Amino acid sequence: MKKMDKIKLANGVLIPNVGLGTWQSPKKDAFNAVKLALDAGYRHIDTALIYGNEEAVGQAINESSVVREEIFLTTKLWNTSQGYEQTKKAIEQSLTNLQQDYIDLYLIHWFKGYENLKGSWKAIEEAYKAGKLKAIGVSNFNVHHIMYLLNIAEIKPMVNQVETHIELQNHFLQEFCSENNIVLEAYAPLMSWKIKDMLANETMKAIADKYNKTVPQVAVRWLNQRGIVALPKSVNQVRIQSNFLVYDFHLSEEDMISITKLNKGNKLFPEFDNVSF
Repeated sequence: MKKMDKIKLANGVLIPNVGLGTWQSPKKDAFNAVKLALDAGYRHIDTALIYGNEEAVGQAINESSVVREEIFLTTKLWNTSQGYEQTKKAIEQSLTNLQQDYIDLYLIHWFKGYENLKGSWKAIEEAYKAGKLKAIGVSNFNVHHIMYLLNIAEIKPMVNQVETHIELQNHFLQEFCSENNIVLEAYAPLMSWKIKDMLANETMKAIADKYNKTVPQVAVRWLNQRGIVALPKSVNQVRIQSNFLVYDFHLSEEDMISITKLNKGNKLFPEFDNVSF
């Protein structure tokens, strides 16, 4: 297996381009999944305050034989904690939950209005300057949200984590982010609860057969070759291991183009400007 690839963020921090997602993983499952992932070679773990598993994720990291400096840990600010004072408290809460001195990447989970964004970002910048956060960014932000943030931010966002998969490819959003030194991260890279649609896709199956790989491995590799960080979620040992085995093959330009043609603009998660939670 080739060494895991990393992408350099705007501030020079290196982010591993495959990470373990932990959304909807109960505490025990999250604990086991993180330990399995670290054993399998993952060095990037993604959680969030709202997932309710920060304690389990932090415990698994602390009990792992992998040194903390080698692990890239992401968590996120929940919607009800946005605004300056509440964000300061939420950062401290996540540090406590995770039992860590610092967080590698801290994201605003969803856009919840420009005033909230202003206050939250100020608190995040302060925590970044204090060394509590090594990199900062957003999640579920579209071009117009990022444009506003770029105008008010002293420290620009380094990452935007959004739903990205073969049926929702985000080429325009990635181009805009790239122009502004923002790395795109893909959640639901395997199409989440609609994974069966991806597994049944004839184009994906043919490409997987060609490289003697699985369809999920091809989906992750396709994202990585686009310069996108992929965050496949699983609590199953075999799948956790399999999703990481993407460094020993390279998709041809022809195959990359074939996958691009699968784009349908098919969004599985809420539209960013209409979040009711």
